[in-house]
Amino acid sequence: MAGLNRRFATLMLFFSLFVLLVIAQYFKLMVLQDGPQESTQSRPVSVERGPILDRNGRILAVQTRLYSVTAWIPHIEDKDQTAERLAAVLNQSSRELRRKFDAYSGFLYVERKISPSASDKVQNMIDSGLLPGISLEPEYGRNYPEQDLAAHVLGYVGTDNIGLDGIELTYDGILSPNTDSEELVGSTRYGNQLFLTIDLNIQFMAESIAERALEEHDANAIMILVMDAKNGDILAMTSTPDFNPNTFQQASRRSRQNLPITYSYEPGSVFKIFSIASLMEMGAINAESEFFCDGHYERTFPSNETVRINCLGRHGLVTPQQILQYSCNSGAAYASDLVDKEGFYRQIRDFGFGGKTNLPFPGETRGLLEEPENWSGRTKPTIAIGQEISVSAVQMAAAATAFSNQGIVLQPHIVKKVVAPNGQVLQESSREPLRRVIRPEVARAILLMMETVTGPGGTAQRAKINGVRVSAKTGTAQKFDPQTGTYSNDAFVASCMSLFPTEDPQLITYVVIDTPKGDEYYGGRIAAPLMAELGEQLVDYLGIPTSQDTVVQHPGIIKLKDLPPISIGEELPDLRGIAKRRLLPLLQQDNIEVHFRGEGWVSSQSPAPGTPVTDGMKLELEFE
Repeated sequence: MAGLNRRFATLMLFFSLFVLLVIAQYFKLMVLQDGPQESTQSRPVSVERGPILDRNGRILAVQTRLYSVTAWIPHIEDKDQTAERLAAVLNQSSRELRRKFDAYSGFLYVERKISPSASDKVQNMIDSGLLPGISLEPEYGRNYPEQDLAAHVLGYVGTDNIGLDGIELTYDGILSPNTDSEELVGSTRYGNQLFLTIDLNIQFMAESIAERALEEHDANAIMILVMDAKNGDILAMTSTPDFNPNTFQQASRRSRQNLPITYSYEPGSVFKIFSIASLMEMGAINAESEFFCDGHYERTFPSNETVRINCLGRHGLVTPQQILQYSCNSGAAYASDLVDKEGFYRQIRDFGFGGKTNLPFPGETRGLLEEPENWSGRTKPTIAIGQEISVSAVQMAAAATAFSNQGIVLQPHIVKKVVAPNGQVLQESSREPLRRVIRPEVARAILLMMETVTGPGGTAQRAKINGVRVSAKTGTAQKFDPQTGTYSNDAFVASCMSLFPTEDPQLITYVVIDTPKGDEYYGGRIAAPLMAELGEQLVDYLGIPTSQDTVVQHPGIIKLKDLPPISIGEELPDLRGIAKRRLLPLLQQDNIEVHFRGEGWVSSQSPAPGTPVTDGMKLELEFE
């Protein structure tokens, strides 16, 4: 019996120790770790992605609070009716929604991050008891207030606020807050702000013109670039068709493609400005060189290969200036015969062709510039007229900075600066020279030659801007048909590039129309007028001086005539609107009493103007 009692006592001791251990652990978890320690570990910290703004601070992308539609399937009373009511608001198929309800037994995201107007409608139905089992859950989302404006530049984010394309993707780590940082503002971590070089007003001008032209010319696509000619800042980058990044899931893959960055094409005769500049820089030709055009270029090589390139007309003897003015294929091709292919290749590469511009966008194309060892006999003269080479729109605009910067190519920029949440500027772009490509005198000569292209007989006459000297070049390139292995007879790329004002270029503009299917397809007829329209708007907006402006020279000194003294004769004059200072001498008149009330200028007087003056008259003046 005693042994049994000892065993029972031992068992109770172990049980008591176990209970004490549980109580101690509970006390540690629920009491000792309650308060500040728990709040710092489990306190929800909101994360706000930094905004994207244009160069003037206008918001292009900003984080907003959106709502997601969720469902708890066991509480849905009528799945068919619920699906129909939600489908009408969410623009979904009621049959597809019903299928989702049947496929899940518990929690379900019906649709993530719906628009504010849609969430209001859903909430109203929830409040009215029409959607049992349906809830709205708050989430942070991205909003693009300008909708499709600059959509290809901005890109878009996914449901988890992670960049998927464009600047949103490339700068995702900069726009997203550093969640490892201890620096908090309240309970929110903020990402950095991104200021682009884009000017929203110029972007709107370019997109408006592009959208109208896309329909007018029934084209596959239109690209328009506007660049600051002095520092390489891209002021507008347009690609149509476009999309709304707020609803990017509904956009086609083609409309989401950032064509100026990712699309390569043969540039056609616009490329002749780089060909002629290259040949002049290499010393093969000068401004007085002449070549004979009888309507085509033809040459037979030692290998018995005969190359024939047709021209737009029979131009006779042509100089480099006339090659550009008339867009003479024969002249450009014959001029290229004066240099070796290795030297010509290196000069074109120096302009940036065959390489990336390193703008911060995914999927940038290098274009296509074959190594000289892969060239055939016709490659060099064909490249000289802008075919058998493919480029991107940004390559063309960047290369043209050589003509506005005395022969130096600049790095193009799309991001102006990055600003931290506390206002500190973390990085900022500035003029970035890359390399000298041509001598200053060659750059100047090309600008003057291009100016003649907008004059009589030139292919870019329709690109002229009233009152402004414009240097321009048009292009019309046949597209290569991979099915036939030859150039197409009905698919073209029409384009026009301009730099203005010629005497000191401030802007580079470039318009590309891909596969116009209307009655016209020549760059001089359909791309040049778009260039002129855009140029007129840019001149007005940026205040670029024109020859039509009225110029007034003034020394800066204005002399004011002394105002005559106020006197009172036989009748009271009208004193309304006169400053109090000028009326002070009236207090010295002996024949009338003058009383002032207030400060400023006379608002009323008594007696009224025209009253005969008598000795001892009282004149009361109210001032305001």
